[in-house]
Amino acid sequence: MHHKKTVAVIGGTGKSGKYLLKKIVTRDLRIKALVRNPATVGPQSTNLEIITGDVKDYPTVESLIQGCDAVISTLGLGLPPDEPTLFSKATRHVLRAMIKNRVRRYIVTAGLNVDTPYDEKSQKIKLATAWMYEHFPISTKDRQLEYDLLTESDVDWTLVRLPLIEQTDIFHEIIVNQKDCPSEKISAASLAEFLILQIEDTSFIEKAPFVGNK
Repeated sequence: MHHKKTVAVIGGTGKSGKYLLKKIVTRDLRIKALVRNPATVGPQSTNLEIITGDVKDYPTVESLIQGCDAVISTLGLGLPPDEPTLFSKATRHVLRAMIKNRVRRYIVTAGLNVDTPYDEKSQKIKLATAWMYEHFPISTKDRQLEYDLLTESDVDWTLVRLPLIEQTDIFHEIIVNQKDCPSEKISAASLAEFLILQIEDTSFIEKAPFVGNK
């Protein structure tokens, strides 16, 4: 009997998340999306279940992840900005709920400022990272902490590092590089496609690839 996988989506009404949600509901998947305001969710689908709540609330996160096979997070600080330690707090909740419910796959997005021991960042990306630490020190450090929490966890994580996201449904060819950002931008449609592919693809488990468009 065919098993239709269930995917938890966090950040599905944000700038990139809304493109992910729009694309993923068309696939042979069941979706559980955590949102604070259900009115902001786009077209509905019989495959889509809305969980209303906040990722900072652990019981809500556990309810979201129960019965899922994978988790995808495109969480951002939003407008107005949420607390700058949101990313590590959300990741701790997600990892705890995943372990409790025996969910293995976790795919999460972040910016270029996250560093790994395997990087060979260009001078331009190094300067951009330094700029983020100067102007947004708390949230930038918290993103790095999020990566550290993932590396210390026992789940099959992938952290996808992103350049500027273009708000468009137009798909462009995706470039992946594990040491430096290969492009200055990526379309939201391309990003959504890449994230969905990671549900089954094992190539980037326990890795933090940069992605972009040609």
